[in-house]
Amino acid sequence: MDTALTRSQFVRWRAAIFAIFLASGLSIATWASRVPSIAEALQIDKAQIGLLLLGMGIASIIGISTGPLVMARTGARFGMLIMMLVFGTGVLLIGLGTDVFGALPVVVLGMVFFGYGNGSVDVMMNVEATAIEQQMGKTILPVFHAFFSFGTVIGAGIGAGAAILGLNVAVHAAIISAVIIAAAFVCFFQVPVREAALDPTPEVKAPWRERVHNALEAWREPRIYALGVVMLGMSFAEGGANDWIALGVVEGHDQPVGMGALALAVFSVGMTVVRLLGGPLVDRFGRVIVLRVLAVTAASGILLFILGPSLPLVLLGAALWGIGASLGFPLGMSAAADDPAKAAARVSAAATIGYIAFLGGPPLLGLISEHIGLLNTLYILVVLVIMSGLFSSAARPLKAEEMTAATRADG
Repeated sequence: MDTALTRSQFVRWRAAIFAIFLASGLSIATWASRVPSIAEALQIDKAQIGLLLLGMGIASIIGISTGPLVMARTGARFGMLIMMLVFGTGVLLIGLGTDVFGALPVVVLGMVFFGYGNGSVDVMMNVEATAIEQQMGKTILPVFHAFFSFGTVIGAGIGAGAAILGLNVAVHAAIISAVIIAAAFVCFFQVPVREAALDPTPEVKAPWRERVHNALEAWREPRIYALGVVMLGMSFAEGGANDWIALGVVEGHDQPVGMGALALAVFSVGMTVVRLLGGPLVDRFGRVIVLRVLAVTAASGILLFILGPSLPLVLLGAALWGIGASLGFPLGMSAAADDPAKAAARVSAAATIGYIAFLGGPPLLGLISEHIGLLNTLYILVVLVIMSGLFSSAARPLKAEEMTAATRADG
């Protein structure tokens, strides 16, 4: 049974979830930063790297989709521990497969572990983060997602340093894996047991079949699909920028490679700053207004990026693009978790829609760009972002009568 937390317990809980978000970002950047070294060591080409990414993406989506089932069996607290160990092991296997065994199948296995563990833990850490947000009574979920961004920045920096120093992938991956596994155990002891997160309690638990039914019932709710559209549009915009904005500057605007990297940095800084500082704006003006304004901002930024006649305007477009795409995903998560009694299932369903767009969208854009050009392909993002804004009313907070009886009783 949930019990009241002391201030110290709450702070440790919040710090643990911040650390899990950061560890997830760290693991992803560790792999991404060493792709050239992995490709060189294994003598694989871009097509084979693409297949590795596809395998990781599929494993991630399976992890996200089955996250509620893991929670129904283990609860979020123990589930996060297990899945951090899984993706930490995946990082280790990627390194061992590259430099110790020299075997692509071992790297593939590592990518599957890595993708599945990250996908599954993503659902659970967002459930915990939304619970913390509700207990604080103010919007803080974007800050958790900013910590994920911090993890990617730290991981990219460590990866660049490791490559410059000539540290092989196996040693680098082993160090990061050890950090992730150690963090998993430390965080486990800081996260409280909560009935809403399906953590085991001394009381008699509902039968497994009933828990699975509860975990999947959110897929029958129209509001979740509307929130999914909000998150899908912004996830497409974020994923598309991460994978194609640099190339768009180089090939679409005939700029040097360094300017492409600069545009991606501008986009990332804009997104991270708003995730850190945007919470008070949401609390003041509400989710719906903020989402609509950001949708207009993102659409304007993408259009300016496509049509900008000079590099400064293209970079301004990248900044507006990052600012506009910053809060769609975390605010969609917050809205999905409005009813704590159903937060786990609803967050998982909404996250699945968003992450399918985030992971599957960029490759789809790449295929389309082969026929109509990259900059023209980005008009698709404009349409999806506008749709996200049009569906943003779904993020309006639930009224008391829309909550479940258990939640109203607790209130």
